[in-house]
Amino acid sequence: MKLVSTRGEAPPSDVRSALFRGLAPDGGLYQPDSLPRAGRELTGGLRDARWPETAAAVARLLLSDEWEETELESIVSEALDFRVPLRRVGDRIHVLELFHGPTLAFKDVGARFLARSMASVRGTSDEPAPTVLVATSGDTGSAVGDAFRRLTDFPVVILFPEGRISRRQQRHLERLGGNVTAVAVDGTFDDCQRLVKGAFADEELRERARLTSANSINIGRLLPQIFYYFHALARLETGVRAGEVVVSVPSGNLGNLTAGLMAKRMGLEADRFVAATNRNDVLRRYLETGRAEPRPAVSTPSTAMDVGDPSNLERLRHMYGDEVGRIRGDLTATSHGDDVTRRTIAAVHDRHGYVLDPHTAVGWRALEDELRGRPESTGILLSTAHPAKFPDVVEPLVDGEVSVPTRWTEALERGEARAVRMEPEAEALRELLL
Repeated sequence: MKLVSTRGEAPPSDVRSALFRGLAPDGGLYQPDSLPRAGRELTGGLRDARWPETAAAVARLLLSDEWEETELESIVSEALDFRVPLRRVGDRIHVLELFHGPTLAFKDVGARFLARSMASVRGTSDEPAPTVLVATSGDTGSAVGDAFRRLTDFPVVILFPEGRISRRQQRHLERLGGNVTAVAVDGTFDDCQRLVKGAFADEELRERARLTSANSINIGRLLPQIFYYFHALARLETGVRAGEVVVSVPSGNLGNLTAGLMAKRMGLEADRFVAATNRNDVLRRYLETGRAEPRPAVSTPSTAMDVGDPSNLERLRHMYGDEVGRIRGDLTATSHGDDVTRRTIAAVHDRHGYVLDPHTAVGWRALEDELRGRPESTGILLSTAHPAKFPDVVEPLVDGEVSVPTRWTEALERGEARAVRMEPEAEALRELLL
């Protein structure tokens, strides 16, 4: 697979090299120059496949020129060793539960695949491993930290906005320990992301600190997210698809959405995507006006989506030749307030006995609204995190405790809480990295 920069001023790259570069040399994001088509033979064969089998099949289609088949299947089996069920909730909504990995969030898919891929490429090299630098609005940091925690020769630095992620998310980050350094930034996620982008743009710093990224700006994080879109469509019950399939994606930094639209280009039989955002609605306004205008992020109950300058909007625009009309042909973007998020959690629990986390609640409301005007359509909702990660928001709305999976409880009690406090200043990060 040949990768090109969204800014068009860097030479093409292969995937294995791009894993370690993160950003392209011109500051752009790596993007596939073209995507292979998933023919009916492949998609038809996924109907009875288990999740790892589907992931391996799509991985071979995308990456067979980068890894030998046996090595690629080893990466998939080690990284994606948890279930990804599709549950029918109500009449026309199917929830793809992406939160059964070790950190209870969809980010486990991309982070674990990236970590195993980088370890595979690096092999037994005697050279010092790169430093993995990440900004997180909650789930990314936990997933990346956990994925690299056992690869102890990879130093990991995770920047998070202190007080703007859930208490359980912060507790997990601070207890990763070992080769993982948690950095509590006195600012917003956009500040954290700006600092990370600035570090990569500083050529001297990037070289001296041997920096690489594990955010969705890294194409190695993004590509494996394509796998579960094909898994979701394959798991729809026979006879359900009487009409169009609409996919709702809770959206913040837009990596998950971009992966879904890539899957559609590869032949995914989804007719329409809905990008469900909270009050941080840069994408919705872009689709309405044709202007990408970042704004300071505001805090909401769906904290991981509190992004005022989403990185992957650059990829999205590049995919469609920056023609907003073409994007509108595949995508609707919605925005929902905090009260709507809370009411949706309560209503879905009352009607169906199903507990949503705040991010998935935004996606549910967006999908429900879209399906209202499409009586023959079927909806797939990506559930991006386990509700137990957000007890302060969820539990008062469902009148009871949300049970915490044992693996998460153990992670929250592991070791001592450690974090470095830092002002949102480039020089402070530079000093820390060097």
